[in-house]
Amino acid sequence: MSNHENNMDSASLRSDVESPDATSVESDLEDVEVVEGGKVRRRGIYLLPNLFTTGSLFSGFYAIVAAMNGQFDNAAVAIFVSMILDGLDGRVARLTNTQSRFGAEYDSLADMVAFGVAPGLVAFTLNLQSLGNIGWIGTFIYVAGAALRLARFNTQIGSVDKKYFVGLPSPSAAALVAGFVWVCHTAEQSLGLTILTMIIVTGAGVLMVSNVLYYSFKELDLKRRVPFATVLVIVLIFAVIALEPAIVLLLGFVVYILSGPAMALKRKFKARN
Repeated sequence: MSNHENNMDSASLRSDVESPDATSVESDLEDVEVVEGGKVRRRGIYLLPNLFTTGSLFSGFYAIVAAMNGQFDNAAVAIFVSMILDGLDGRVARLTNTQSRFGAEYDSLADMVAFGVAPGLVAFTLNLQSLGNIGWIGTFIYVAGAALRLARFNTQIGSVDKKYFVGLPSPSAAALVAGFVWVCHTAEQSLGLTILTMIIVTGAGVLMVSNVLYYSFKELDLKRRVPFATVLVIVLIFAVIALEPAIVLLLGFVVYILSGPAMALKRKFKARN
């Protein structure tokens, strides 16, 4: 056999190895699940929970676009909509037994956009851009805090007490920033308000990477029976939110965010005594 034929054979062999065929591409969408003690490979992705995740991603992206167009109230509402959809995708996946590794990874990427990039850019567009380099550095602290928070959460699954979150959850941090923007976007943008925005944005970013514990509410059993009066309380809560949604939501998340440091001080005081 000639050297030319040898070169052609080796080149075709390299081509077969280096260029993936349709089967190898499809295998990238396989998920390994444990069913009755054995591993089962399933191709494709589950549609229903990923629809909610896509809706959360879309709302976060829309918040950025709305802020760029000066529609800060719409941007804030979009971030809160992302929170609702983000809470639903996981619950729907558990209720329908459609959890998957792809869904978990997709959810984290969507959370980074909706609760990391979007709130930071909304606040930056509102007034932090007037601070120049200091403004975008403060915004980056928030975005980096969200990224680190999500990465730490993914690596701590199954190794920490599910009753608590370690560090401020990124949806709550996003709600704080979005609620503040919603309340203050109609006010005159002064230097004092801009500095307050900077404190809130950077403070939320630092709390996300802190070791402060926050109650996760994962122990709430929504399937158990409750007294009839509980339904009335829920109706009253919705009514109060409907009166002044921006102020009520902001105050509610401020109380939750302050609960973490308050519990930490309480535990430290008990340990000292």
